[in-house]
Amino acid sequence: MQNLNELSQQAIELLKQLIATPSFSGQEAETADLIQKFLQEHGVETKRKFNNIWALNRHYHPEKPTLLLNSHHDTVKPVAGWQSDPFTPTISDGKLIGLGSNDAGGPLVSLLATFVYFYQWENLNYNLILAATAEEENSGEKGIRAVLPELGKIDLAIVGEPTGMEMAIAEKGLMVLRCRAHGRAGHAAREIGENAILKAVQDIQWFSNYQFPKVSPMLGPVKMTVTVIQAGELHNVIPDKCDFTVDVRTTDAYTNEQVLQIIKQNITSEIVRTSLRLKPSSIDPNHQLVKISREMSIKTFGSPTLSDQTYIEAPSVKMGPGMSERSHTPNEFIYLEEIKQGIGRYIELLERLLTDGG
Repeated sequence: MQNLNELSQQAIELLKQLIATPSFSGQEAETADLIQKFLQEHGVETKRKFNNIWALNRHYHPEKPTLLLNSHHDTVKPVAGWQSDPFTPTISDGKLIGLGSNDAGGPLVSLLATFVYFYQWENLNYNLILAATAEEENSGEKGIRAVLPELGKIDLAIVGEPTGMEMAIAEKGLMVLRCRAHGRAGHAAREIGENAILKAVQDIQWFSNYQFPKVSPMLGPVKMTVTVIQAGELHNVIPDKCDFTVDVRTTDAYTNEQVLQIIKQNITSEIVRTSLRLKPSSIDPNHQLVKISREMSIKTFGSPTLSDQTYIEAPSVKMGPGMSERSHTPNEFIYLEEIKQGIGRYIELLERLLTDGG
């Protein structure tokens, strides 16, 4: 069994390689190769579909419940403002700087190291599955959704995202509504026509002011925000349509279908397009994993941001080293000590969950 210092150094070296290898969503083949090589060098038999890599612990028993350890290896494109090459891993003042270092390279390599640590263990309470998946940042079809059917029944999941090693025991879902208000075109100088902008404004005011009666204890209220509006082409023509987009952050107090039904009952605009698949996620606060986290003084919270947790049809939490506010920013970084501490924290948490004597 490898010690924590050795595993941490190996994880950091892998993270440097991942940073140096561009892996935008849909273009992660080379980082998938690196992850597969890392696992195989530790004696782990791997499987692959598209740019997703997964593995089972050596002493996998079909009759046992299964714990999924998941994080993603794709990144967004670098934003403006970087003071160094985003693809050159740079260490400064204890920080590892580089694109994807925090989201979600740090959590990913920490979970990889944790899986390697437990890979050979016998008589665990859960089977372990490690899945390093692609296309998280763009919710692509060749990411986690493509491999979940291959993994079999999942009973519990830990999704690696930067949370400061606090545990998100609930996560908001997302619906993006493309709405269209319909009017009737006419000359702006005459009293004819029906202005679609004015009709849209009435609905936009409803989205801004409506409060859903049920409020989630962990996630708070459903939040609706109008983010895009587009109408008209000429100054002298009353527009006959006005398109606007609404970002809806749903909670476990309602299903996405219920939220959509309430919206439809209250607006006159047509909902041209929406998706219901990005569902809110949660775990029972009395689940054994959450109880162990409380014993370890790990803070729990409800997360407003979305992750691949939304696709996992099992109790799940989101937890990892790094901080969410560093994600998608110039000069993205993670502290080296955060990775070491993250691996240690994951191991301690899982040792208590996976072994009767933990």
